Amino acid sequence: MKSHTEYLKIHTQKRREYLNLTPRVSAIVEKSGVKEGLVLVNAMHITASVYINDDEPGLLEDFDEFLEKTAPYDLKKYRHHRTGEDNGDAHLKRQLFGREVVVAITQGRLDFGPWEQIFYAEFDGRRDKRVLVKVIGE
Repeated sequence: MKSHTEYLKIHTQKRREYLNLTPRVSAIVEKSGVKEGLVLVNAMHITASVYINDDEPGLLEDFDEFLEKTAPYDLKKYRHHRTGEDNGDAHLKRQLFGREVVVAITQGRLDFGPWEQIFYAEFDGRRDKRVLVKVIGE
């Protein structure tokens, strides 16, 4: 069994951004040499998510609108802000979108359904963050 680990560096310019990681993850899978296995992609921060969906600008806008309606950025709304933080909304958004994805690798390539792509969602950006990519298999 092979194992290969890399960390992607992420630095967003905005508080909330959605980045397609598929090309970067595909390159890591290819570099790993794994032909049959799995890749784990994990947002290593509690105010960011990794998820799978379509790369369509209107859909990304819909996600952002949904999340902002569900957990709006509001400095007075969240008890978490008593700690001196201002990102209570980002923690809730992360819970909705999840922490990580696992994708099958078949014949050395990501084995997706139609239109599926891997995304990083940042909810409290403008600073350095990391994403773990771990490939295992044969």
